[in-house]
Amino acid sequence: MLTRSTDYLEYCRETAKHARDPHDLALRGRHHKETTRVVHQQIAEAVGLGSGDCLVDIGCGDGTLLRIAEAAGLTSAIGLLATNEEVALLRRFGLNARQGLSHQLPLPDASASVVVCNSVLLVVPRERIPASLCEIHRVAKPGARIFLGEIPRAPQHDPTPNFATRRELLSYLYRKHGLRTWFGMVRRMAYRQLTGQPAMLNSGTSISFWAEPEEFIALAQDAGLQLVRHWECWQYPTRNSYLFQKLH
Repeated sequence: MLTRSTDYLEYCRETAKHARDPHDLALRGRHHKETTRVVHQQIAEAVGLGSGDCLVDIGCGDGTLLRIAEAAGLTSAIGLLATNEEVALLRRFGLNARQGLSHQLPLPDASASVVVCNSVLLVVPRERIPASLCEIHRVAKPGARIFLGEIPRAPQHDPTPNFATRRELLSYLYRKHGLRTWFGMVRRMAYRQLTGQPAMLNSGTSISFWAEPEEFIALAQDAGLQLVRHWECWQYPTRNSYLFQKLH
């Protein structure tokens, strides 16, 4: 029997354990490095990232934005990731990464002139969204630009199919993602069987939070953030990105 899990932290932890390329942490698929680069270049342009800035990238993925910041000569650039396993992988590639969750940021007050949180809040439980927005406000300096990206406007269908058996899952992974992904899942299944654990699929594609623009803007304003503008994501037409500012 195949059990399905929506434990996002465990998904991130397992991804990092088996990753050889930091881009695996971007969770966009190995063949979409250019998409990841373009998305983060657009974010850098949206916030006007410049040499005097102190950047905090919450959920920094493979560190693409940190590299853009380094090339731009930023004063500092810190990436936060959900698990220590992800942090260890990025640090091996010389990036300044720390473990932290959106509702408990391991940073001092007013320490960032730019805060980015892209494709993160959608996997945060709804009850933790207000605390996450308050934490973003706390670590932002007065006048800071804050980018909150890829917020679904409506409930999202989980694109990962359900599988009744291990054979169905493995066949799907081989067709969709190739031999390496297939072999990684075989190893994980074998380990779970040896340790007496049930076979499990954790795709990391389940969406926890969505909000219409009016609701999300109101939540952000309650946390002290002032809307600058919002727009539809070009790669995800059902999601919006938002640029806010901390006035005081």
